[in-house]
Amino acid sequence: METLIQAGGLTLRYGRKTALDDVSFSVPKGRVVGLLGHNGAGKTSLMKALVGLLPCTGNLTVLGLAPMADRVRLLEQLSYIPDVAILPRWARVEQLITLMSGLHPRFSAERARALLKRTSVKPLDKVKTLSKGMVAQVHLALMAAVDARLMILDEPTLGLDVLSRKAFYEMLIDEWCDGERSVLVSTQQVEEIESLLSDVLMLNEGKLVLSISLEEVDRRFVALSHDPAQAEAIAAAHPLLRYRVQGGTAALFDGPPPEHVQALGQRVRPSLVDLFVALTRAPEMNRTQG
Repeated sequence: METLIQAGGLTLRYGRKTALDDVSFSVPKGRVVGLLGHNGAGKTSLMKALVGLLPCTGNLTVLGLAPMADRVRLLEQLSYIPDVAILPRWARVEQLITLMSGLHPRFSAERARALLKRTSVKPLDKVKTLSKGMVAQVHLALMAAVDARLMILDEPTLGLDVLSRKAFYEMLIDEWCDGERSVLVSTQQVEEIESLLSDVLMLNEGKLVLSISLEEVDRRFVALSHDPAQAEAIAAAHPLLRYRVQGGTAALFDGPPPEHVQALGQRVRPSLVDLFVALTRAPEMNRTQG
């Protein structure tokens, strides 16, 4: 399968602070990849490195190009919405479409107008009159109208209400994801996008603590729902995380626990939120798996 992003040993430092520490992963075509991490974990630094806005050491190719050396060519071939995506407040939506037509050689004004018909935004609306959710939809429509194979989104729904976030992701999946193009999206709203993802990357203090497909999550990680009376026996098997669930307690394991422990509870599907909490609370658990 064709690989759109190939990263090996990426390291990025700001003075004494290490923003990325030996990060390696790949993104094949046709995937929706979630980049998860707390504030300061290195998500934005990684995305800026991927589009050639920050230099890093290691090996990195994006769409077959070296981001720093081929930045102009690369930005013509992907869609990128940074964490602070600002549209000119004075402009009308139709003016933004005209502007993009002149700036980006792969932009389709016709497709942008078609995408905006999915929303309540009108061509003559001024940006300053739009809600945050509407502005996000305009930005997505502009980026999705670029004939690109890769979209990189850095916290695209930050500050939006639940309905606006839902509309944004529905538009992204319906109008962009076609089995050939890939999306890399960073977020802290893990539970809202879990059902959309094919793969997940988790960063913690600049280190990649997990790189895995969601299919592999179900095979590798085991969560057991159990009666609180069995807590001591479960704890003796050293789970990654113990947490409350409706009607009892659950424990999360990396790999199947011993059979006598499995017999103490009922297997349930671990959520990405549970995995995220477990792995970012346990920095010694730094194994990755693709």
